[in-house]
Amino acid sequence: MPNEEPLSEEWDVIVVGGGPAGASTAGLLAQRGHRVLVLEREKFPRYHIGESLITGCVGVLEELGVRERVEALGFVKKFGGSLVWGRDGRWQFKFTEGEPEFPNAYNVRRADFDALILTRARELGAEVREEVTVRKPLVEDERVVGVAYAERGGAECRVRARFVIDCSGQARVLGREMTQVEFHEDLRNVAVWSYFQNGLPLTGDEAGNIFIEHVPGGWFWYIPMYDSTHSVGYVTAAEDASATGLGLPELLETKLKESTHLRQMLENGTRVSAYRSARDWSYACDRMAGPGWMLAGDAAAFVDPLFSTGVTLAMLAAGAAAKAVDCVLCDPAREAAVGERYERSYREFLESILSFVRFFYNAGLDREEYYKYAQALVDPGKLFFPRKDFVTLISGLNSLRPIFDLDTDNLSSSVIA
Repeated sequence: MPNEEPLSEEWDVIVVGGGPAGASTAGLLAQRGHRVLVLEREKFPRYHIGESLITGCVGVLEELGVRERVEALGFVKKFGGSLVWGRDGRWQFKFTEGEPEFPNAYNVRRADFDALILTRARELGAEVREEVTVRKPLVEDERVVGVAYAERGGAECRVRARFVIDCSGQARVLGREMTQVEFHEDLRNVAVWSYFQNGLPLTGDEAGNIFIEHVPGGWFWYIPMYDSTHSVGYVTAAEDASATGLGLPELLETKLKESTHLRQMLENGTRVSAYRSARDWSYACDRMAGPGWMLAGDAAAFVDPLFSTGVTLAMLAAGAAAKAVDCVLCDPAREAAVGERYERSYREFLESILSFVRFFYNAGLDREEYYKYAQALVDPGKLFFPRKDFVTLISGLNSLRPIFDLDTDNLSSSVIA
């Protein structure tokens, strides 16, 4: 007698991954009344890098109804950034110069922040299953109709859905099957970081800022966290790192001695964690949506960490993906048009940030040149001052229209507005 396949569950949406992109997408879709299943590989809370947020994500926190909870966790409020970059030496900016809806973002403990967003998804009605491994998408007639997954040590389970959203981060569970990844060769960087206590904090109107210092061959981040703890990381080209012959921890310590400001800030600092590292921090998939599926967050793309766009881009994409999939579930005939608009909006934002990162990596320019380049990207009509456009862009926003402006009300099954 042939083996029978296990019975498949049926959901409106399956979200692969429970990080900021996945939890936000799931929560927003559940909030809209859809039956949502989240499949997460790890058990939360769990460690993750990417503590420094920018104001573009705060609107999504508000939509999820968790901004006050984020405030209550006591994260350091981030009002802008301080830099040692270009010919002007040390300078700073404030998010309020871009006239955002919210004046500050946060430097967060990702374990706590991510757990909060995932808990909120549960509260809004999503079912979350942790410590499961999604093995592959289920495809019928070129349409993704579900996934196969397994609990640790368990048999394979199959679950079906009207739509599957991959928010699995750099694992790219669906992306590896449905797309090709394209690395940005000129941004093949490596980062090495650790955590230090008793470093000197920024004070006055710089308090809470991320501090970025350029040094020969790369740059440092210095992020105030909590209990006098700072996240300290060094980023350089992977090729250059290999050429030094040093291990990554030794490279960080060597470059720290070459810094001007940061080595003074850490003169009495004590390292309190192991070193960690990551490579190839800039890529995009060649497709971000297709029949029955969509990518969001790091599963779709990641931009060089210079401007702390990672979590914000993930949450902005989550808001757009939730809106798009809600539209498709309500009117399946519009799926192709909505998917194309989602991908186009995603790529437009990525291209702006990537272009600016590449320009900014020329660390020998005046501040005004950075401002003017930002204006050319987001405000070619020069409706605002260049500095405002600069602050708006690196806040994850746009003065002229919303990021991921899907405008689904004006999309038909055959017309892309």
